[in-house]
Amino acid sequence: MLVLAGAVSLTAVLLYRPDALERIEATLARLMDGDAASSAGGAALPVMALPEDTAVDKAAPNQDTVAPIRGTTAPSREISGSGYVVAPDITTVFSRYEGRIVAVEVEAGDRVVAGQVLVRLDDAGAGFALRGAYIERRAAELTLEARNITLVQARSSLDRAERLAGRDAMSAEALEAARTAFDTAGNAAAQARQDLEKAKLDIDRAREQVEALTVRAPIAGTVTRLDAHSGDTVLSREDSVRENESLLAITDMTSLAIDADVAEANMALLRPGLKGEAVLDGFPDKPFAVEVAKVAPVISKEKGTVMLRLSASSPPPGMRPAMAVRIRLVVGEEPAGTHTAPSFEAPAAGLRISG
Repeated sequence: MLVLAGAVSLTAVLLYRPDALERIEATLARLMDGDAASSAGGAALPVMALPEDTAVDKAAPNQDTVAPIRGTTAPSREISGSGYVVAPDITTVFSRYEGRIVAVEVEAGDRVVAGQVLVRLDDAGAGFALRGAYIERRAAELTLEARNITLVQARSSLDRAERLAGRDAMSAEALEAARTAFDTAGNAAAQARQDLEKAKLDIDRAREQVEALTVRAPIAGTVTRLDAHSGDTVLSREDSVRENESLLAITDMTSLAIDADVAEANMALLRPGLKGEAVLDGFPDKPFAVEVAKVAPVISKEKGTVMLRLSASSPPPGMRPAMAVRIRLVVGEEPAGTHTAPSFEAPAAGLRISG
């Protein structure tokens, strides 16, 4: 009987709040006093009634009984941010020389390959310069031929003078004059050769200017901006850059990345290689994996954020530069075999993430 009473008391201590312990002990004392009578008379064990004002706190677990499990890891943490799709490889195309646009061979959105004709210009002055360069080269060739003839004659005269001087048939002054004439003819021929090389260089320069009037794609990509129109007059590259007047822009759509801002408070957790997911506002039902490629070396004091450059893995085919994007990164470890990458859901109310 005492054992049963002790068990009841222990059960009551574990189940009920400490403020009911005194009443339970009083009830246990009465049970002990009546134990002998109950045993002798065969009476049934009285049922212990709980005080009416004793309540069980079911909402609060016993914190003292919770112990950490050895070998487990801390839960993972997620960092969220937002940003835009960027194109690291974008080329702005200018005209190297001034001219008038006579044809535009592409439209915005067209895919082009390196070397493809984009815009054709016309410059009458460039054509005249090329023809003039050809004429100058021909003139230089004729001059060189004449100088070579003079040089040959001077060489022959010098040889004759040297033979006569050897037989004392010519004075020393005449021999010296023949030598001077030969040297002069040699210098004139050398100058003519230089003039011919310069004429050839002028042709190459004039030809390059004429060929540059056909503007070609420097890289393969997509035409994302087109400012050229037939009939427009464009400036040379130096003037165009100064005036910010370009013909078009080509973007390599295969190298798109994401620039996103996250709170400065997460700086200690950020590092290249962090993985997560992103979702575009334009494709809310198509999340894709991302990975941190770079962490900006400076903090934006205006926004209190740090910028991340992220690489995208298998983004939606319709991703375009400047599209808004939201990201979630996973920081920390989870027990082996239990890690699941976060996935984005896009309900009507906005973006959510579910584990």
